[in-house]
Amino acid sequence: MNAGHHPLPKDLQACAKALLQRPSDSHKYDFGRVVVIGGSRSMAGAPALAGMAALRAGAGVVEIAVPESIAATVAGFNPCLIVQPLAEDAQGVFAAESLPGLQHLAQRADVLVLGPGMGRAPHLAETVLAIWQTFPRTLLVDADGLFALASLPADALAQPPGPRILTPHAGEMRRLSGSGLADRSALERAAQDFAIARHAVLVLKGPQTLITDGIGRHHNGTGNPGMASAGSGDVLSGVIAALSAQQLPPLVAARFGVWLHGLAGDFAADAMSTPAVTATDVLDHLPAAWKAVAGDLPA
Repeated sequence: MNAGHHPLPKDLQACAKALLQRPSDSHKYDFGRVVVIGGSRSMAGAPALAGMAALRAGAGVVEIAVPESIAATVAGFNPCLIVQPLAEDAQGVFAAESLPGLQHLAQRADVLVLGPGMGRAPHLAETVLAIWQTFPRTLLVDADGLFALASLPADALAQPPGPRILTPHAGEMRRLSGSGLADRSALERAAQDFAIARHAVLVLKGPQTLITDGIGRHHNGTGNPGMASAGSGDVLSGVIAALSAQQLPPLVAARFGVWLHGLAGDFAADAMSTPAVTATDVLDHLPAAWKAVAGDLPA
């Protein structure tokens, strides 16, 4: 397979070209700091996948805040990650008293990823709400962060102080919308309505993933069923966050990120077979996806 089978939309080609042509005097901080907040005693891999994907998608610095008992495990996945341990409770999730530390780490983030592997303890909803209401730059919420958002009153989420990107799969979208919608077209309408109400970009994952800000609707053409595997969404969160940290607008970062992630998954399926694809295979094929983008762009 080559990138020509899944062409990058023409309106995204200029931003892709700009990302690929880095100035010779570049510094790591020119490409943004992504901070990932997540992880729990039973899910150390999720924030690590998001962090490693952010590195492969071009972020200059990636920092991960995790409960203290898993910090060494997360750091062991990749030496390029900066890992910050914070207080945890008896269940191995962030303790309520970790919130000031999380907010301190968030202050230096260009983009914040909230939720991968974080767990679903009731007190975490308060942590998610506090960050949603105070973080002034781009916040991407995924996985357990979305579970927490679904438990919060709608008016508490209505006026965020900065851009918001949400990346639910169908089940998470049903929970966010408070409905039992089964029909994909109805879910897409709910996603569009939710995006408008929360002033957010919403990525409804699945076949031909929908990316919408409530006004525009964009369906993605890359990807395959092999990507329906644990951790694939964490990789996507890291990719979108890194593109956003490189100053792409939220809707553009989401569209390009979904496309690039899907292309990496297509390369992984070609190499491994569709049933054998794992999230780490998608991560490992991001360099090939970038090379395909570079070879496919007009001169």
